[in-house]
Amino acid sequence: MTNQNIYKTHNCGELRLTDAGKTVRLAGWVNSIRKLGGLNFVTLRDHFGITQLLVNNEELLNGVNKECTITVEGKVLERESKNPKMETGEIEVEITSLKVLGKCQSSLPFEIADAPNTKEELRLKYRYLDLRNPNTHDLIVTRAKMLNFTRNKLTDMGFLEVQTPILTSSSPEGARDYIVPTINAPGEFYALPQAPQQFKQLLMVSGFDKYFQIAPCFRNEAARADRTPGEFYQIDMEMSFATQEDVFAACEEFSTALFKEFTTKEVSTAPFVRIPYKEAIEKYCSDKPDLRNPLIVHDVTTIFEGTEFGAFQGKTIKAIATACADQPRRFYDDLGKLIVQYEGKGCAWVKYTEEGFTGGIAKFVTEEVGAKLISEFNLKVGDSIFFIADEKEMAIKLTNVLRKELGEKLNLIDKNKIAICWIVDFPFYERNEDTGNIDFSHNPFSMPQGGLEALESNDPFSIVAYQFDLVVNGYESLSGAVRNHDQELMVKAFELAGYNEDTVKNKFGALYNAFSYGAPPHAGCAFGFDRLLMLATDNEIIREVITFPLNKTGRDTLMGAPSFVSEQQLKDVGLKLIEKENK
Repeated sequence: MTNQNIYKTHNCGELRLTDAGKTVRLAGWVNSIRKLGGLNFVTLRDHFGITQLLVNNEELLNGVNKECTITVEGKVLERESKNPKMETGEIEVEITSLKVLGKCQSSLPFEIADAPNTKEELRLKYRYLDLRNPNTHDLIVTRAKMLNFTRNKLTDMGFLEVQTPILTSSSPEGARDYIVPTINAPGEFYALPQAPQQFKQLLMVSGFDKYFQIAPCFRNEAARADRTPGEFYQIDMEMSFATQEDVFAACEEFSTALFKEFTTKEVSTAPFVRIPYKEAIEKYCSDKPDLRNPLIVHDVTTIFEGTEFGAFQGKTIKAIATACADQPRRFYDDLGKLIVQYEGKGCAWVKYTEEGFTGGIAKFVTEEVGAKLISEFNLKVGDSIFFIADEKEMAIKLTNVLRKELGEKLNLIDKNKIAICWIVDFPFYERNEDTGNIDFSHNPFSMPQGGLEALESNDPFSIVAYQFDLVVNGYESLSGAVRNHDQELMVKAFELAGYNEDTVKNKFGALYNAFSYGAPPHAGCAFGFDRLLMLATDNEIIREVITFPLNKTGRDTLMGAPSFVSEQQLKDVGLKLIEKENK
C-alpha cells in the first residue's frame, strides 16, 4: 500500500462497489454491533460516514463495545443484502485484524443515535458525545461551509476582511458588558465588545472602502431559544461613501445567495419588501413580522366606541379575522387561555354566519358595529374575529402572540418559504420605562432623518432614523444603519439622550476625534451568523448550531464555567469579592 497512514487507507464514507476486492484499513468509532447466527456485523462511523464490517472471527470483538475507537484491516466485498439508505450500502469489509485504539466504558450517558431526544443539560455536559450523532455532526459541518461561503461571497463582492480587537473599552449603550480586569492596571477594566461598531466606523475614516468580519460578540444578557447568552457571531459589514440603498443592495445579494446555497426552500426575491416600523406595528403588532403568515391586524377601537361590553371600555382593541368555521369551541377557549398565560385578560371572539354574528361576545355586536366589522374585514360566512383589548402596549404584545398562534394552529404558515423583508424608519429615541428619560431606541451611532435640524427642532420621539432590520421568517437577522459621521450632530444626538459632550469625548473619544479629520459618509450592518444558520438548517433552538454552546442560564456545563478563582488571582488584579446581603 502506498498510503502511509497506519490507521486507515480510506474513510468510512468513500468505499463503493468499484472497490470490491481491495484490501483496506479503516478507523473510527463502533456505531453498532449485531450478531446474527454465526455472523457478526459491526458498523464503523467516522467524520465522513458509516461502513459495515463483517467479522467472521468473533474473538476479534473481545473487549470491543459501542463507541470504542478501532482500526481494522480487511477485504472489500459486495454485500448480499444491500442497504440503499447508506452511501456505502453496496459493500462491506470482511476484516482480518482489529485493534482497539481508544476504549469506551460500556455504560454511556445516552445513546448516540438518540442524542437529539435527550435532555439538553445532559447533551451539553457530554457535548463531545452529542456531536458524534450524525445529524448534530452535520450541523457543525454546515456551519463550517457557511463560514467559508460568507468569506468567499463577501470577498467577491469587494469587501475586505479585517479583524478588530477583543479587549476594548466599555460603552454606556446597549446590553451589559463583560468586563475584564488586568494585572497591568489594577482597578481598571477592559470590556469584551458587544459589537465592533466603533472600530468598523474608524476603518471607514481610515480610508478602507468595504469591510467585513465574522466577529465574535459578547453581551452579558439572558438566553432565549433564538439567542445564545454570552457570546455569538455576527457577519459585520461597513461601506464608505454609501447610503441605505447601497447597503440594501449588498445585503440582498448576499442573503439571497446564502439561502439558495444552504436551503431548498423558496427564497424571497430582491428587492425585498420594505415596511416602515410604524406600519409593521399597526399591521402585524411586531417589528419582526413573519410574512409567511397572511394574517393582518386591525385596530377596531373606534368601532367599539360607546360599547356596553365592560372589557372593551377605555381599551385599545386589536382584532384579527380568519376563516375557521370547522373549529370546535375548545379551539377558541384555548386561545383565551394562551393569552392569559401572557398576562392578558383573555381573547374575545365572534363567528360570522348566515344568520349574523354568533358565539363569544356576539350579544355586544350591535347592528351598527356588525356592519362596520363586515366592512372593515370584508367578512365572509365562516370567518371568525378574535379581539384583544388592553392598554396599548400590552394589546400590541398580546395580539402578536395571537397572530402567531392562529398562524400555527390553522396551518397558515408556508414552511417551504424563506420570507424576507426590511423594517425601516425606526424611531431614533424611545422613553425609558423605568426612568421616563429619553433613550436611544436602536443604535446611537445612526443618522437621524433630517440631520441636525431634526435634532434641534423636532419632538425627539417624532424623529426617525436611517436604521433598518432584515427580518427572515419572523426573526430579526440583521440590524444596520446609515452612520452619523458629523461631530456636532453626534454630540447633539447624545445630548438628547442625557449624555453631555464630556461623556461623549470620554466614552467615544476615538470616534469623536476621528470625525474632525475628514470622515466619509458611511453605512453598514451586521447579520446574526448563528441565526442565519439556524434558519437555513430549519432549527428553532440556536444552541443546536453552535459547537460548544452555553446552556439556557449561560453556564458551560462541559467545562464548568463560570467558576470561582483563587484569592491570589483576585489580588493580582486588585479585586475583592463582596458577599451579597440577604434581604
